[in-house]
Amino acid sequence: MTQQTENKFTYYLGDIMYINVTNLCTNRCEFCIKSTGDTVGGINLILEDEKFTTEDIINELKMTFSDKCGEVVFCGYGEPLIKLDIVKNTAKFIKENYPEIPLRVNTNGHGNLIHKRNIVPELAEFIDKISISLNSDNAEQYARICSPNFDKEIAYQAVKDFIKECVKNNIDTTATVVSGFGDYSVNIENCEKIARESGAKFRIREWLPAGYDT
Repeated sequence: MTQQTENKFTYYLGDIMYINVTNLCTNRCEFCIKSTGDTVGGINLILEDEKFTTEDIINELKMTFSDKCGEVVFCGYGEPLIKLDIVKNTAKFIKENYPEIPLRVNTNGHGNLIHKRNIVPELAEFIDKISISLNSDNAEQYARICSPNFDKEIAYQAVKDFIKECVKNNIDTTATVVSGFGDYSVNIENCEKIARESGAKFRIREWLPAGYDT
């Protein structure tokens, strides 16, 4: 791995600012970009440590914010909702200072499992959109692809419940599936049915060797 001299929290892909709030995750997905390298868009996203504050992220955000920014997304080399308070407090700062910028979270859908409570109403105060990784139409395959820290049945059901809860709380919700990785044959039609019946949008994210689309 390349050497990292300091934490890097913000990076751009096109006109979208991404905020990298943690390298920790409750999944070890087969397709995860972390398995192929340390960088996204030339930015090293390996954090030296997890001992940082909302103020650290906000300070970098203020220095790197562009008036051409079209969206801010909490998404990096880990599951952002592990750092729920940092996400909420950073989102609050953005809403207060850049109110025209939509905010999105890309998540594996384990937020309620992680925090042992329903965190969605807290997110709904600040987050406009959420993208949730469904990745399969059944718990067995989900476990093979994503290797969750939780029991496979509990983890997969939690993702589906999280999708429904986000829709219920009027967050613009999209369930996603990574397609084209290895020899996994994901039933896209069934996954889309699960998403639509939950009231969510559906999106296929094509896997690419250097990462998948945003």
